[in-house]
Amino acid sequence: MPYPATEDGQKRAMIEGYRCLRTLPLILLLIGVVPLGGCLSRSRPIAVRMSTAPLQTATSKDLIERINADATEIQTLKATVGITVSIGGSKLGKITEYQEIRGYILARKPCSLRMIGLFPILQSHVFDMASSGQEFKLWIPSKNQFIVGGNEEASPSTEPLGNLRPQVIYDALLLQAVDLQNELAVLEASEHEVIDHRTQKATLRPDYSLNIIKQNGHEWHLSRKVVFDRTDLQPHQQLLYDEHGSIVTDVHYDEYREINGVSFPTNIQIWRPREEYSIKLQVTKLTINGPIMDDQFVLQLPAGAGLASR
Repeated sequence: MPYPATEDGQKRAMIEGYRCLRTLPLILLLIGVVPLGGCLSRSRPIAVRMSTAPLQTATSKDLIERINADATEIQTLKATVGITVSIGGSKLGKITEYQEIRGYILARKPCSLRMIGLFPILQSHVFDMASSGQEFKLWIPSKNQFIVGGNEEASPSTEPLGNLRPQVIYDALLLQAVDLQNELAVLEASEHEVIDHRTQKATLRPDYSLNIIKQNGHEWHLSRKVVFDRTDLQPHQQLLYDEHGSIVTDVHYDEYREINGVSFPTNIQIWRPREEYSIKLQVTKLTINGPIMDDQFVLQLPAGAGLASR
């Protein structure tokens, strides 16, 4: 409606024109959007889908009994393994991978371990490591170095083999029983990513995490977490923590085989985030609960070797 050619009419016309200018961008936006989809939203497919594999159910009591039964049943272990080591990560700014070597592992409860690494062709020693308790010994022939130290945490070494500790291998191979007198186990339902063998695409698979909380004096802290795949209720990951809640060891388990009535993983990958090294153990031969003598865990100082402590 035209406004009268008066001073008031001119002011009213200017105000209405200003209002029109303010609403014009919104009108233009709506004109541009509505024809595209008919609404102000859109959908997109998700990249990772949920696995359709059949799942099993369990309670925290079921999983505790499973861990404790395996821990009780396995008393000794002899394994022939392929050992692949890689060093480095974000702290070093690079990753160095070493050629796979052949190795032998002896383990006996409660705390004994012997691990030998051999060059592929010559079959001479790359390293020899042994422990029967709190102290460990490590012989590195190429360095003519014999290292003696404690199994507890130590400052990281720049040498590829300098960070090896028997306790790390022992804890990865033989899951400890849940001590119901001094530990609490809390069940958590979650999921993890796997590669579907049929489609070769990433999928999410439900799992159970058993969070094991340990008492240290008057305080409690998360000691370890065992993650069970719900397709077979086998442990596929174990995370070990320090008293401050930081991950010290991350172990993944795969390719289970039944040996002497015991299901055991033949592909074990160990990652140590602090020292930034990983060890992959591919088990090719395994004996469970075979006889192992005390002297098989004895490692003597070779003549002429340099002695170092860590």
